[in-house]
Amino acid sequence: MEIFKYLEKYDYEQVVFCQDKQSGLKAIIAIHDTTLGPALGGTRMWTYDSEEDAIEDALRLAKGMTYKNAAAGLNLGGGKTVIIGDPRKDKSEELFRAFGRYIQGLNGRYITAEDVGTTVADMDMIHEETDFVTGISPAFGSSGNPSPVTAYGVYRGMKAAAKAAFGTDSLEGKVIAIQGVGNVAYNLCRHLHEEGAQLIVTDINKEAVQRAVDEFGAKAVDPNEIYGVDCDIYAPCALGATINDETIPLIKAKVIAGAANNQLRDTRHGDLIHELGIIYAPDYVINAGGVINVADELYGYNRDRAMKKVETIYTNIEKVIEISKRDGIPTYLAADRMAEERIEKMRNSRSQFLQNGHHILSRR
Repeated sequence: MEIFKYLEKYDYEQVVFCQDKQSGLKAIIAIHDTTLGPALGGTRMWTYDSEEDAIEDALRLAKGMTYKNAAAGLNLGGGKTVIIGDPRKDKSEELFRAFGRYIQGLNGRYITAEDVGTTVADMDMIHEETDFVTGISPAFGSSGNPSPVTAYGVYRGMKAAAKAAFGTDSLEGKVIAIQGVGNVAYNLCRHLHEEGAQLIVTDINKEAVQRAVDEFGAKAVDPNEIYGVDCDIYAPCALGATINDETIPLIKAKVIAGAANNQLRDTRHGDLIHELGIIYAPDYVINAGGVINVADELYGYNRDRAMKKVETIYTNIEKVIEISKRDGIPTYLAADRMAEERIEKMRNSRSQFLQNGHHILSRR
């Protein structure tokens, strides 16, 4: 892997390789962009097939966080860490504290949080060595379980997408097909049920499905049937890549808005649903409630303030749809453009400030 060519191509700022022989730590911190502020992104622990795979994952995820944080209106850049190891047997206090010392050494350029393979308890161990970590235990002043907040953001974004498709943001009477009924989707179902939506749900976890049936009057269907049901809105809330060549011909919904990451199997699938006239709420914009919530910890967590910021996901989805119409592009591209425009404005502002400062100094 010609890493500097890759960094230059996608404009990454920094990659840090972290090794601690005693604890067995092997970690890669990727910092993509800090134009808007320090890089915020979680720590993933995974058994990668190769070191190159781990590096590529860290880089890909870091860039994704730049766009997610920018689109969410946060004054934060994008970064990510991957720790090479089995989260079921390779964790230790020594490992996470060694990693925490590496984060501390970056002096605030990178702030971490939990991700796939890591937990609140792991963040607490990192916190023993650095304050540049979020998603720690509520006892330390953190925001706690992010699922209800993420769900509320998805609910708000879904209403904005519905307004574009149906002329009103009311979800009363709308039929909404929800794929996956995990923690986030369960809370989403509660919001939708309270507004009077009709729910169709599926999950490989039969207990989760039964809970939605019992509490929200949802109709249960087989996991393979969810794509083709008669509905107004399809909400992917489990696996990624469920918008693909096989499912697109089956989807009857006019809106796709859900909590899952990486919903498009490929960018061309975003082009396809755009051509079909389906309103797609880009995943990293609509599911940003969790990162908005943990970002508030950096100011001393205030739930009311965090929830008000999460509500802006509604206007963020509206902006994406406006850019899509303005530029005649699919919404997944419009979301990227919204993030890029915000970053570019800040770069230009800083450049102008530096030029003005140089001009003033040269006159003295």
